[in-house]
Amino acid sequence: MRLTFLGTGTSQGIPVIACECVVCLSTDTRDKRLRTSVLIESENTSVAIDSGPDFRQQMLNSNQKNLDAIVYTHEHKDHVAGLDDVRAFNFKSKKDMEVYCSKNVMSALKREFHYIFSKFKYPGVPSVNLNLLNKDSHFSIGDINFKTIEVMHHKLSVFAYRINDLVYITDANQVNERELQKIIGCKTLIINALRKEAHLSHFNLEQAIEFSERVGAEKVYLIHLSHLMGKHAEIDLPKHIEIAYDGLQITF
Repeated sequence: MRLTFLGTGTSQGIPVIACECVVCLSTDTRDKRLRTSVLIESENTSVAIDSGPDFRQQMLNSNQKNLDAIVYTHEHKDHVAGLDDVRAFNFKSKKDMEVYCSKNVMSALKREFHYIFSKFKYPGVPSVNLNLLNKDSHFSIGDINFKTIEVMHHKLSVFAYRINDLVYITDANQVNERELQKIIGCKTLIINALRKEAHLSHFNLEQAIEFSERVGAEKVYLIHLSHLMGKHAEIDLPKHIEIAYDGLQITF
């Protein structure tokens, strides 16, 4: 399977509006980061994890013609705000967009996109079919198999996902021992690392590296970076750990 990093930035993206720091002014394309999201593709199936406010641009950047489903991690705006743009796929495929999420995310989507779920729908609104997940869900979308993992974003429950030997964790800084067992042994770990300094609800760089060593991942990609991390080219990491960047593609 192939994974494309659609966005690798934190909630503000990079560059940050009105910021003149060296990262936001960088001419290195790897320092231009849309909000965090990935696309997972097999021969027959395409699934996005999260649809943030940059979802439309991410679909255009990746030249995506078909999308079978969106799987959500949690309900924060930088991960759900682009749901309205699935209507382009509705028009093309003539079917609902399958959405997989927790009870909390489902409530947030119904609140923030109330017109999608209205009994009397305005013509042209998106069409979605909600599928409820819990922290122990095993589910398949086409030929791609997912397992949910509960991680904590300070006090907020967030779903990470395991797909074969790859684990995807965004917006977290705590994982209990029970959920850790679902992660141990993965070959590829994608994990948030907001900045070098400690943070209330995200792993920082040191914590993300320590966590990757604890689970024994052979290859690690860091995501959900803020401009406070520094310039991409100047971050020194062990050989098996990389800073992901928008547009990067890996196979697993």
